[in-house]
Amino acid sequence: MRTFFSFAAAAILTLSFCIAAFGQKDDDVIKVDSSIVVVNASVLDANGKTVQGLTQKQFTALEDGVVQPIASFTAESTPFAAVILMDTSGSMEERVSMARSAAINFLSGLRADDFAAIYRFDSQIKQVQDFSNSRDITESIFDLKADGMTVLNDAVYKAAALLSNRPEKRRAIIVLSDGADTQSKRSQMAALNAAIAANATIYTIDMSSPEDHTPGKLQGQGALKTFATRSGGTFVAAPGGSAMRAAFKEIVEELGNQYTIAYEPTNTKADGKFRSIEIRVSRPGLNIRTRKGYVAPKSK
Repeated sequence: MRTFFSFAAAAILTLSFCIAAFGQKDDDVIKVDSSIVVVNASVLDANGKTVQGLTQKQFTALEDGVVQPIASFTAESTPFAAVILMDTSGSMEERVSMARSAAINFLSGLRADDFAAIYRFDSQIKQVQDFSNSRDITESIFDLKADGMTVLNDAVYKAAALLSNRPEKRRAIIVLSDGADTQSKRSQMAALNAAIAANATIYTIDMSSPEDHTPGKLQGQGALKTFATRSGGTFVAAPGGSAMRAAFKEIVEELGNQYTIAYEPTNTKADGKFRSIEIRVSRPGLNIRTRKGYVAPKSK
């Protein structure tokens, strides 16, 4: 088994992400331009607990149903980088304080080598706190107020671009929102493709009101679930109290103990098509979560 450091060096040399400039047309597709595909996989038991101690021989990587030779495998507990996105749009007026508490809860679970940044989004996207491994939070977060429209997709896209420049190979986007998007320049698919290209797992926390039973709430929850499931993350419903704290503890544990698998695709066509990814484990009764695929580069 190669060490994480040798794997990281190899990945830096062979893997590059092509992130289109933020603010361009929505039909720009985020593509992976690479001879190596890197996949972070979370393996859970029947109780949803992280499973450690698996070996490379127990894993199989498939692309479009075809088995791929695994080039590198990492199972060590590894630091991660995360971007926390706080929805402060008008629809969150009564729940900004809850989103703030959720962000503080997540920071409290960081380990010494984990880094996290906090951004707020409404009609615009603004930095609250730059990447730091501190559990302390900037005082400005207590001045946040809900106002304006919602650019959720643009915020996810921006977070992906930020993470693509981080040295950590395990990356996450934590979304605290009701899922409603009213003003983004980017589509949800463009934002999702950006996260996939940056190898970032999206965890979405539903901040909608429990009293809201409108079709809009279901639509927002559907958007949050899509971000999570297609990137290999999880959707957390109705956060609050001990349940929310437990959810964040599990997310931090999961991110630090993922399995990182790299393979050289046997399909070398530069056709710009979506390639599905599936990771299998020979041990029965386990649930594997990972991103669903990536968009291949396209020759000009």
